[in-house]
Amino acid sequence: MTETTSQNKSPSHNGFTGSYFVQVWRDTSLTLNPESKSEFDEDCEEAPTALDTVNSSGGFSLVGPDKLSVSYPSVNLHGHDVGVVQANRPAPMKRLVYYFEILVKNAGAKGQIAIGFTTSAFKLRRQPGWEANSYGYHGDDGLLYRGRGKGDTFGPTYSTGDTVGGGINYATQQFFFTKNGAVVGTVYKDVKGPVFPTVAVHSQSEEITVNFGKDPFVFDLKSLVSVYQAYEAEHRSRQQIDIDKISVPQDAGYGIVRSYLQHYGYEETLQLFDLASKSTVPPISLVSEIGCGEENSVYALNQRRILRQLIRCGQVDDAFAKIQEWYPQIMKDDSSIICFLLHCQKFVELVRGGRLEEAILYGRREFQKFKISSDLDELVKDCAALLAYEQPHKSVVGYLLCDSQRELVADAVNAMILSTNPNMKNTRLSMYSSLEILIRQLTASFLERRSLNGDQGEAFHLHRILESGMK
Repeated sequence: MTETTSQNKSPSHNGFTGSYFVQVWRDTSLTLNPESKSEFDEDCEEAPTALDTVNSSGGFSLVGPDKLSVSYPSVNLHGHDVGVVQANRPAPMKRLVYYFEILVKNAGAKGQIAIGFTTSAFKLRRQPGWEANSYGYHGDDGLLYRGRGKGDTFGPTYSTGDTVGGGINYATQQFFFTKNGAVVGTVYKDVKGPVFPTVAVHSQSEEITVNFGKDPFVFDLKSLVSVYQAYEAEHRSRQQIDIDKISVPQDAGYGIVRSYLQHYGYEETLQLFDLASKSTVPPISLVSEIGCGEENSVYALNQRRILRQLIRCGQVDDAFAKIQEWYPQIMKDDSSIICFLLHCQKFVELVRGGRLEEAILYGRREFQKFKISSDLDELVKDCAALLAYEQPHKSVVGYLLCDSQRELVADAVNAMILSTNPNMKNTRLSMYSSLEILIRQLTASFLERRSLNGDQGEAFHLHRILESGMK
């Protein structure tokens, strides 16, 4: 098939496409940098670490200096003289299970100790479970209170020396409570917003300590997680049976994989794939509906393959020369983001080859034109930081020396060339293959489902789905 180029098409899409890959680079940097990972991780939520000493129930409870112990210092005279303390943060919601425990050091005069969950609007003069949108497992009667003053039969009482826990299973939308390492029972969680782990004391000399996970739990939380992971795997297996019943064209998978290879310029792999499949069937209609039909995917296929190979082999100068020869409109603006990515990769290759003095001179000459952009400044600093380490591949910026960084630059060049195709109706599709568009749609669907569930539960992770299917 004859390769074609578009010498006349304006590279107006350069900025958007380049910015996308710069953001991918930034995300990679943040993900692999231990100092910033927790701040930017999508599912990272700060869990409770101590008891809240700002919002209190007055003098009816005394929180110890460690903020992990509570005692009742006086004699209760009324039902609302409860010493209630919430955790300093709500329970994390974007996970499978959350759990905490208390140790009853002294049951006091009446053993009116409680553990449960409450909202931010909860009145801190009432036992958890006595107010709407609150739940509490009480030690003096073993009853479970859920939003009203009357409790339901639930489990055994607990007293001095007992360890009691409270947890949330987001997979089943249930609160559960434990005593001395065994599950007491569960109750449906009908509160959609965030809830706070909450403890209460209500008679003289009562004293408890709280464990938010700093120390090992008495209850084997890992075994519970394993049980529900097994349940989740079984549920997925049943879903898969239903999916298998859906009629799908025999060549559906073939078409999607083939379009992926075409999109990224893997020409030789594509030929082997066709040979192994013993078929030349074009991508199925689904691919065309997405907007990445055969005519778009094969555009400049041979040239894109050559450029990818050059960049993957670290031959950036040769890649520059080929792009200038075939697509001068892309290189017309030497301060464009695509030029920035290529210059950064050239700098990285010089460092990789131990040519540090040459790298310094090259960086001074080429990076100067990109200082006008604060978005690129941090990435330039990452590149320059490679010079500060005797073993840069082991440093926090060592990711720049990985093959994945070469692939990122190759992907950016590949997308930029695809965007010059005059027949491509939506040039933004140059950044994604049909397979990736389907995965993005699937991810969006999962996130929407979680959003409808009050933003509770685990997020969609493709690798987790794939791993569960391999077991």
